[in-house]
Amino acid sequence: MSAKAIWEQTGKEFLYKHICTSAAVQNRFRYARVTMETDWDRLVQDHPWLLTERLVVKPDQLIKRRGKLGLVGVGLNLQGVRDWLKPRLMRETTIGKAKGMLKNFLIEPFVAHKQDEEFYVCIYAAREGDWVLFHHEGGVDVGDVDSKAQKLLVAVDEKLTESMVMQQLLSHAPQSRKEVLANFIVGLFNLYEDLFFTYLEINPLVVTQDGVYVLDMAAKIDVTADFICKAKWGDVDFPPPFGREAYPEEAYIADLDAKSGASLKLTILNPRGRIWTMVAGGGASVVYSDTICDLGGVDELANYGEYSGAPSEQQTYDYAKTILSLMTREKHPEGKVLIIGGSIANFTNVAATFKGIVRAIKDYQVPLKEHEVSIFVRRGGPNYQEGLRVMGEVGKTTGIPIHVFGTETHMTAIVGMALGHRPIPNQPPADAHTANFLLNSNSSPATPASSRTASFSEPKAAADVTPAKKLKPGVPPALYPSCCLRTVSTGLTAKATTLVSKSTKALVWGMQTRAVQGMLDFDYVCSRDAPSVAAMVYPFTGDHKQKFYWGHKEVLLPVYKNMADAVKKHPEVDVLISFASLRSAYDSAMETMQYPQIHTIAIIAEGIPEALTRRLIKKADEKGVTIIGPATVGGIKPGCFKIGNTGGMLDNILASKLYRPGSVAYVSRSGGMSNELNNIISRTTDGVYEGVAIGGDRYPGSTFMDHVVRYQDTPDVKMIVVLGEIGGTEEYKIGQGAAEGRITKPVVCWCIGTCATMFSSEVQFGHAGACANQASETASAKNQALREAGVFVPKSFDELGDVIRSVYDDLVASGVIVPAKEVPPPTVPMDYSWARELGLIRKPASFMTSICDERGQELIYAGMPITEVFKEEMGLGGVLGLLWFQRRLPRYACQFIEMCLMVTADHGPAVSGAHNTIVCARAGKDLVSSLTSGLLTIGDRFGGALDAAAKQFSGAFDSGLLPMEFVNKMKKDGKLIMGIGHRVKSINNPDMRVQILKDFVKQNFPANQLLDYALEVEKITTSKKPNLILNVDGFIGVAFVDLLRTCGGFTRDEADEFVEIGALNGIFVLGRSMGFIGHYLDQKRLKQGLYRHPWDDISYVLPEHMTM
Repeated sequence: MSAKAIWEQTGKEFLYKHICTSAAVQNRFRYARVTMETDWDRLVQDHPWLLTERLVVKPDQLIKRRGKLGLVGVGLNLQGVRDWLKPRLMRETTIGKAKGMLKNFLIEPFVAHKQDEEFYVCIYAAREGDWVLFHHEGGVDVGDVDSKAQKLLVAVDEKLTESMVMQQLLSHAPQSRKEVLANFIVGLFNLYEDLFFTYLEINPLVVTQDGVYVLDMAAKIDVTADFICKAKWGDVDFPPPFGREAYPEEAYIADLDAKSGASLKLTILNPRGRIWTMVAGGGASVVYSDTICDLGGVDELANYGEYSGAPSEQQTYDYAKTILSLMTREKHPEGKVLIIGGSIANFTNVAATFKGIVRAIKDYQVPLKEHEVSIFVRRGGPNYQEGLRVMGEVGKTTGIPIHVFGTETHMTAIVGMALGHRPIPNQPPADAHTANFLLNSNSSPATPASSRTASFSEPKAAADVTPAKKLKPGVPPALYPSCCLRTVSTGLTAKATTLVSKSTKALVWGMQTRAVQGMLDFDYVCSRDAPSVAAMVYPFTGDHKQKFYWGHKEVLLPVYKNMADAVKKHPEVDVLISFASLRSAYDSAMETMQYPQIHTIAIIAEGIPEALTRRLIKKADEKGVTIIGPATVGGIKPGCFKIGNTGGMLDNILASKLYRPGSVAYVSRSGGMSNELNNIISRTTDGVYEGVAIGGDRYPGSTFMDHVVRYQDTPDVKMIVVLGEIGGTEEYKIGQGAAEGRITKPVVCWCIGTCATMFSSEVQFGHAGACANQASETASAKNQALREAGVFVPKSFDELGDVIRSVYDDLVASGVIVPAKEVPPPTVPMDYSWARELGLIRKPASFMTSICDERGQELIYAGMPITEVFKEEMGLGGVLGLLWFQRRLPRYACQFIEMCLMVTADHGPAVSGAHNTIVCARAGKDLVSSLTSGLLTIGDRFGGALDAAAKQFSGAFDSGLLPMEFVNKMKKDGKLIMGIGHRVKSINNPDMRVQILKDFVKQNFPANQLLDYALEVEKITTSKKPNLILNVDGFIGVAFVDLLRTCGGFTRDEADEFVEIGALNGIFVLGRSMGFIGHYLDQKRLKQGLYRHPWDDISYVLPEHMTM
């Protein structure tokens, strides 16, 4: 959702901190919050004015008309406040239909004033601007302010001035207060704009000779503006509506949602309810809730929620397990049902999301059976067949009754089955598999031209257009709310009736290769001559070419760094499809509208602040540009053009016959529901002519009526389908147009969200705009008004398909529609990646790995999630054990590894590796080059003796050679004993690194036979020469063999294999890299110049016969 109500305390804090006005705002920050946990002594210490002033106390829980309800204590001292709170705090109270606990109260200073010093001020957002309401009589008895108040519309991008306020709002205000009021209202409006409020009401606003007092306040802010206002807002805590508790599970899902590019929503309505839902899609989730309530399940509906936007398997698992956990806490005498529903997805991989749900079902199979849970599944979209198969299999293996249905079943039919209102089919008919659609049996690569007109907007004689009807008797304009009867402003550039045709060319903003490939596949199956995408714009790379498939062959599409180059080089482009993020979509769209050739912009991003969207709409109206979105999947014109991921993958394109035009045009808010409409219309009529999803935001770039009028003026569109929803009043204009005769074609319309009036507390549905702020915005009111205006309105969404079929059949019977002969589309090859996803092909992998997996929700090291690594405090040694040895090593082993890294980290600048690193750094090379230069010196002579020492000593020990025999054998063979000898250290000047490691090994290793053997060898070699000691390389080598052989984690063969493949030298390489990096940074910090070795340190020995 976008607009969310905030605590009164939060709203006042914003006002006191950020308002800019010369009016003297009194009692700044003088408020105290009281809950059941309040420490009164601490409260008085923090707010000493509580002891000295008369006080007001009231609940701060989004309760309207608190004064009328007797929920305000006035003029009390502190003890009086405590006495007033005793019978109210944490007591259940019924307000309207909502029943809840009063648990959060606000105490403020009492302000003595006269009745004529109370005023009413309200600012709220509308599509065309912001309305400022003022009434000179505020307070408890203000009454119907909509009819009483003076009103002023501040248009988008217009500034409010004091003179405007004086002239249009303050005509009835006392003369002595006008200047203060005007200044305060302007400051309040600027605050409202700067902090992205969507609603701000103060009643009463008290103005005395001392200044301005904000007594009661209600406010909403646009939460999508968090990335803009975070510094001013801080961390905002949003209260739940009164009558509904805030559950930790809701906060958990909200946190998942905030961290995800997908959408995850959960509202708990009745934790004891027996009907639970897990629905994909913002629009679909509303439809399922409507259907449950229509069938009498409102009192048993436990939750509202949705998941959409292609969540990962892990995210879906987390969401599903949260719901399963909630529904298996308390048994219900009739058992419980879980409805896993959804419309036909456009781009979400259904199988991938279902895998997450299946994991959760397996984890909760015991409590699910104990609670007698039945599960009903209906879904469609990419790879849905595999998803349904997996879901059916888990039902068989767990014994949980799971009933699975696909696109052959009406979307909400499973609700009737779950609630016992319709029978459950034993074996529902299965639609063809994705592969059957794409691997067409038709062998002919060519396809005859469609018998229908490919472009729905080709001109025809005016006589072909049905004449406008006269206003129907008995349907006065008063039927509609005044807010929906405004006329379109004049002076704006006219917009095209035709948005796209078969020759349309588009730019795609963003590196959305999958969406672009989907568009090209659609173009090909529609028999277009060339791809509809001319180029892509992606500012984060330089200009280049991107490879795509056009049927069987590969083509290159240009990618430009900036919009100007793309537009200049492709003058034929008139559509932009923007996949820009919510942070950049506004700027990129505003830039695009500088170019007159662009007539249509589709904005996919969800979460653009409403104030920015309204600026986009204003600019688009000025430029004559049609905006589809924001928060949309786009739209589709069968046989011509599709926007991005609209219509889903090719299996759905073909199943819904979207490769050729039909006679029915539709407009919807929801992207997922638009795809469901494709399915319904294809099954009940000759198919879709054009479909647009205008987006779920409160202020979509184009409205229902904009598109309905286009369809009315398009001769080849014979009937119109509209899927409206709760919130806003745009649907009334359709009824008004039908009543006045502007719309003469049959219109079938259903507004979703009828369940909202049945809930005891307000529920914000999946779309930002799906919330009724007044009775006229409810779905029920709109459906009734449309029905009375002559629009075909079904009784429920369940009957929508039947009504569409009935209207269509009448048009066919009357000859208005003549169904055309079906023509098979051309075959489109299946992408390799998708064929593999469907399990149709296999190939050997190019790489294999067994130590790490980064594909899931979190990184996994050798089977251990990274969160567990930190929870267990495994340290660097433990991580190295997982990644190098695929074992969770004992604690002492991890410590020994870390000690080895520490003692091998550095040994001064004189050794060859450090020397090389220093020389390279002083030559101006980068870190990686300098580090590599040092690492390349590691070998048997420097640092690389760990493996060799381990092999030599373990080989001698294992073959039964005595230490003296081993030394004599190596001498006889003319070989050095690796790990013995040091240039500086000796038996008289021992290496403390070795001593530290030796002490640790002796104390912690369960056995150290090879180390003891090596120390015996050391006694023999040092008796000959004192510097022939067991050096640090040798010590680590033999000690590591002891560790591998005795820690209990490895077989003898495995231990020997790790030595053989060079694992021990890795210890030195990793440790010494730290020192080399240190030397590199040291040289850079000291700003050392290019190194040149001095002549006097070089002995020049030239051949004598060459010297003069």
